[in-house]
Amino acid sequence: QVQLVESGGGLVQAGGSLRLSCAASGSIFRIAAMGWYRQAPGKQRELVAAIARVGVTNYADSVKGRFTISGINAKNTVYLQMNSLQPEDTAVYYCNAKMLGLPGEGYWGQGTQVTVSS
Repeated sequence: QVQLVESGGGLVQAGGSLRLSCAASGSIFRIAAMGWYRQAPGKQRELVAAIARVGVTNYADSVKGRFTISGINAKNTVYLQMNSLQPEDTAVYYCNAKMLGLPGEGYWGQGTQVTVSS
């Protein structure tokens, strides 16, 4: 099993920045990729950004050029640097870990609230 602990959420004004962290523990050697998802009220959970152990990254179109995902190999922690935040970025952000050889959604963190005021 893998445990994921997120931190770094909060309230910020539009145009501001936040950095989210997700620390993984447990069977970390079996993690194939980690990512950040978000869910706004009344909406489905969506992928924000993901990074594989080999370093390949993937971003939602809505955050390209503003958000950067990094980490995964060093300290078993993944970061999401969020710049130029907008009110539409307001959501609960969840960390996710996909496991080698295991189907399904993988493991989830408890979520951290990000609120962007206009």
